[in-house]
Amino acid sequence: MATITFPTGKDISIEVNGQKMAVAQSYKAKTTKTSRTVEAFGSREPVGTIDGRVQHQLELTRVRVLQGIQDPVDFYQLSGFNVVIARPDRKIIYSDCQWSSIFEAASAEDLLFETVTLVAGKRMEVLP
Repeated sequence: MATITFPTGKDISIEVNGQKMAVAQSYKAKTTKTSRTVEAFGSREPVGTIDGRVQHQLELTRVRVLQGIQDPVDFYQLSGFNVVIARPDRKIIYSDCQWSSIFEAASAEDLLFETVTLVAGKRMEVLP
């Protein structure tokens, strides 16, 4: 029987220069490609397709900035960071990330970003 595991807060992290600076409770990832068809004069159907640009969009929920990191980073100034999702069989790394929207909430203990939407320049999978 196969075991299904879901990522947890310790498995989804935001890294800057290899240092984990925040963790997320969950994520959604959407990858789109702007491909198109090639038309030929007089043909009723396309004669082929052309590869388009790939865009990765992520939505992280309940992002918590880690306490005690050596160089605290202003989250709103972040640019070119990585999102790392650790799974039992592989790591998924979204690199060259830029945030596009942040919904923030604060509690007495610490800062929590309810939702962070970002785009990534590249996605790669690393096997153990």
